[in-house]
Amino acid sequence: MITLTTFRSVPSFAAGYVRDLRVRWALEEAGLPYSLRLLDFEEAAKPAYRKEQPFSQIPMLHDGDLALFESGAILLHLGGRCPLLLPQDANARAQVTVWMFAALNSVEPYLAELVTLDLFHAGEDWVAGARPSAEEMALKRLRDLDDWLEGRDWLAGEFSVADILMCTVLRLLDGMDLVERFARLSAYRDRCMERPAFRKALADQLALYEQTSQAA
Repeated sequence: MITLTTFRSVPSFAAGYVRDLRVRWALEEAGLPYSLRLLDFEEAAKPAYRKEQPFSQIPMLHDGDLALFESGAILLHLGGRCPLLLPQDANARAQVTVWMFAALNSVEPYLAELVTLDLFHAGEDWVAGARPSAEEMALKRLRDLDDWLEGRDWLAGEFSVADILMCTVLRLLDGMDLVERFARLSAYRDRCMERPAFRKALADQLALYEQTSQAA
């Protein structure tokens, strides 16, 4: 039995972007049923949960007796259960793993920096000086990705968990009109988001947070 732990409710701007979406998407692609364990922010900070997740974050996945945190590690595990998400061939699997790390380490930090500046520090005096260089670095990463995608539909052969991670990273820039500057990259993101499993995962996350916001 698979149980996915996520937050019971989040601020409205975060709905549709909470990182359990990555896990939901992978589970939908793999056709693996799961249940939800919902936490309040206060519960996540308590010692009982921190024995499972020392940083008080979500998502967490329980797969039988196995407990995992960090979305990349969870997707790697789920890929091991579903060859459609992670190839069985050792070399092909290694290439997917490379791009999983690239999404989380070479791309996400630079895109997340822009989100942090625009969302959490908007209007602060120092942001005007910091943002141009942050945007320049983010655009460089986007340009590198766009170049890589020439002649490719997916990052590493067929669709994989690497594409789930990269697409959710790119969605951090929704509304900024940055990804849209790169034709191949924009088409790639849209191709990922057109997958039925993504649509189902997103709809389920949005439905949860709409339901909890109405109940509050």
